[in-house]
Amino acid sequence: MTVVICPGIHESKLTDQFLEGLFVNWRSLSNSSHFLVCPTQDYTPYSVIDISKFLWYSKSITIDVPLLFIAFSAGVVGAVGAAYTWQLQGGQVKAFIAIDGWGMPLTGNFPIYRVSHDYFTHWSWGIFASGDESFYAYPSVEHLEIWRSPQTSSGWWLHQNSIEVETATPITAAEFIRKILENHGE
Repeated sequence: MTVVICPGIHESKLTDQFLEGLFVNWRSLSNSSHFLVCPTQDYTPYSVIDISKFLWYSKSITIDVPLLFIAFSAGVVGAVGAAYTWQLQGGQVKAFIAIDGWGMPLTGNFPIYRVSHDYFTHWSWGIFASGDESFYAYPSVEHLEIWRSPQTSSGWWLHQNSIEVETATPITAAEFIRKILENHGE
């Protein structure tokens, strides 16, 4: 499996900080074929065509490699379309983690997880999006803060238990994302 990171429209150092907060050894991962960061200075994050081109031109993956997407803000727009395109080409999408992609309709035949910087975004985005499990920051943080510092963005992991009752577990955004990655074999 390859993890594909699709940032939004912001300085690239914020993505570096996101990766530092998420993975202890992210610099060694970035040289691996199991980890790709879409360079948004070369590919428009909200363009399905650009994100798909990035995947197709990547020499480190082939169509038989399952992908797990982590996308932020405008990157959610391009990444979800690229995930569908990957499937149409015969590829497999293991899961999709959408971080603060508010208003972007999210449905698919792959697991979808939402991460929001506050409760209002979580609640109102839920009108447009399905999802297997979700996280929202509490207390709320700024939009860019959840990307820059997932390890310090505390909040609630909302999930279904075995009898289909929603429960909430206190956790950080980084811990939530790492749990999803673990559950999908990364």
